[in-house]
Amino acid sequence: MTLGALVDAGVDLAALNAAVESLGLPGCRLVAQDVKKNGFRATQVTVEHEPENAHRHLHHITAMIDDSRLTERQKVLAKKIFTKLGEAEAKVHGTTIRKVHFHEVGAVDSIADIVGAAVAWDLLGVERIYASPIPTGRGTIQIAHGRVSVPAPATAELLQGIPLADSQVSCELTTPTGAAIVATLVDGFGPMPAMTVSRIGYGAGQRDLAEQANVLRVFVGEAKDDFTSDQVWALETNLDDVSGEVVGYCITRLWGAGALDVYTTAIQMKKNRPGVMLSVLCPAEHLEQVEGIIFRETGTLGVRRWLVARHKLERQQHVVQTEWGPIEGKLGWLPGRTPSFSPEFESCRLVAEKQQVPLKAVYEAAQRAFTATGGN
Repeated sequence: MTLGALVDAGVDLAALNAAVESLGLPGCRLVAQDVKKNGFRATQVTVEHEPENAHRHLHHITAMIDDSRLTERQKVLAKKIFTKLGEAEAKVHGTTIRKVHFHEVGAVDSIADIVGAAVAWDLLGVERIYASPIPTGRGTIQIAHGRVSVPAPATAELLQGIPLADSQVSCELTTPTGAAIVATLVDGFGPMPAMTVSRIGYGAGQRDLAEQANVLRVFVGEAKDDFTSDQVWALETNLDDVSGEVVGYCITRLWGAGALDVYTTAIQMKKNRPGVMLSVLCPAEHLEQVEGIIFRETGTLGVRRWLVARHKLERQQHVVQTEWGPIEGKLGWLPGRTPSFSPEFESCRLVAEKQQVPLKAVYEAAQRAFTATGGN
């Protein structure tokens, strides 16, 4: 479905076939055709190949990719997807990533799907990728290890930290392959960002569903703002029965676990008890660890969490030279605008202590030094 949507959005099928052919898979090629799904037109891509019974390990697949004619960026992208998939399979089967035995995803069609998707996204040339919450479906499916509930174990592992959408469709809507592509490539999840849409690709699945059109849509366009955007998780809990020492220790641990921001707010709780609201922002990859720390360290009975969108200035590290020595800081700017400079507290503190001058004077000297360079 991903390949179908990307081809429908304008990716050259011949270029994808050239990439897949270079993997050395006998008689393997991608075929695209227009189909109807519940009355909607879409492109369906199928993988044609000679019959085989081979089962591959990750190192077999990565060697195949390394020996192909893919560009370096395409190779890195394809191997990232397979590695993420291998890590999930290894965890659910209690083995190592090198020993994990790919079954369905080690077959020719799955290799062509993943490599084709990596190449297609590269050829599409987009800078950022966003996705809606992921529907997994419901019910059970038959896999190489027997019958399992939807989402399949590897799919569930890959979708940790990713918002899921409710679905009443009794089938598998997201496979391990699709989950690995999403988990590797997507920059953020939620509503469609503000953008001007230039192309829409419709990719059809093989199955016909009574409840809905089995179609994946890809919107390609240009963002309508100049900000760098991403999405992170916000977590909150209200506390009125722990000491300030415990809250302070918890905050220290949260910073160490990869939190982007941690702060407290004084609040009034039930029975007129004063309390604090502990708030945390963190990326999806640290969500479970951060939430676990909050539960263990505070003893709270519940944590609220939701996805939030962020707009960020472009930024980079910068050093200015002052009469007291170098001061580290950050530049922040909008495209086409003059950057601003923010001195780092720790760098200013060290200079203030060493030179025995007020901290405020060090900040002012750093700003003067930056202004003197013309904002460069």
